[in-house]
Amino acid sequence: MNEKEIRAEIDRLVGELWRERIAGKAEFVPGRSAVHYAGRVYDDQEIRALVRSALDFWLTAGPEAQAFEAEFAKAAGAKYALLVNSGSSANLCAISALGSPKLKRPLRAGDEVITTAAGFPTTVNPIVQNGWTPVFVDIDLGTYDASLERIRAALSDRTRAIVLAHTMGFPFDAPAVRAFCDQHDLYLIEDCCDALGATIGGRPVGTFGHYGTVSFYPAHQMTVGEGGAVFTDSGKLSWIARSFRDWGRDCWCEPGEDDVCRKRFGYQLGTLPFGYDHKFIYAHVGYNLKALDLQAAIGREQIKKLPAFIAARRENWTAMRSHLERYCEVLILPEARPGTEPSPFGLVLTVRENAPFTKDDLTRYLEERKIQTRPLFAGNILRHPAYRDVRHRVVGELRNADAITDRTFFVGVYPGIDEKKRTYVLETFDRFFAERVSPS
Repeated sequence: MNEKEIRAEIDRLVGELWRERIAGKAEFVPGRSAVHYAGRVYDDQEIRALVRSALDFWLTAGPEAQAFEAEFAKAAGAKYALLVNSGSSANLCAISALGSPKLKRPLRAGDEVITTAAGFPTTVNPIVQNGWTPVFVDIDLGTYDASLERIRAALSDRTRAIVLAHTMGFPFDAPAVRAFCDQHDLYLIEDCCDALGATIGGRPVGTFGHYGTVSFYPAHQMTVGEGGAVFTDSGKLSWIARSFRDWGRDCWCEPGEDDVCRKRFGYQLGTLPFGYDHKFIYAHVGYNLKALDLQAAIGREQIKKLPAFIAARRENWTAMRSHLERYCEVLILPEARPGTEPSPFGLVLTVRENAPFTKDDLTRYLEERKIQTRPLFAGNILRHPAYRDVRHRVVGELRNADAITDRTFFVGVYPGIDEKKRTYVLETFDRFFAERVSPS
């Protein structure tokens, strides 16, 4: 057999292995089998792609990563995309880029960045790590994002940027926030790690800001294992983010390329001697945040499934929310802003203050019956020990951030939850409420 034939046989055997794995998969047993809040969803195509990439043995980012970036940019509705090793790294790249000396108005030490007090830590952490001051505003229950009114109240003469997440896949009012940013010469970064595929007026989230970021962790809308991406319509901003990803270097050659600019030994930068190798000149204090070709190979197959994944999430979310409307006297149900099409990460529920039970009562009941629950990430991030001594500013009271810390959780809606699992989850909610409340 030649190499082509051997590869074809390996590919065939991978398909057989997948079919054997599916045939041996245990049936779901209500109350005994777990209903996870999220998980990887894939088939033999991802495994075949992974094995093909492994056989090529390109150990770093390479041709698969380059192809993935082009395909993902198209899927995200952007001109440029940059594959990184996590959603947190995507935020680190995008936020750090705002301090680049290549920009006309880079952020400086002590500048302020408006964000919310409730969310995921790595939406906030790069602000702190760059020496800037996070300015925290409260969120609204139901949408779990910050209104423009709260953002407007936080504006000061030191404000330089706004970093907001489309929490749980539900878009904030990005058009209005971007207009506010343009009015006040601010940068906007949209953290879309929960929200890939969500739209506002038909336009994808992440395309309103200067940068959009996403995560490809297995819990999210698509996965490459650990991974993420930064995307933008600006070639300059894309290059700056790429520099931060790739050690901070000034060169823009792809892996395996040399002298694309035809001036590799023709630059005079800093106090370096003329002709110093451009591949080893550094424009930023950067990182190494690259992903692998192996991951990109998986991601290219996941992109093909993304529309179906999002449709399944929407179907689960809609059915579950509709069923739970009968308990709205004791639960605050999530709401989508008018004109938006969410890409739900989960079904967020807040127990009302006057409910005859606590969030812990409900989540314990669900967990004991093998239904996974999760809090709404960090809740009020300022209540965590890591942020005790972080320089910051708070505008207004953080009552709702405190409320979600104490009374909010979510359950899964990912594509791995089929009708049988969904029915079990809703019947379990019904049994809990039957013991405590009367449906409205």
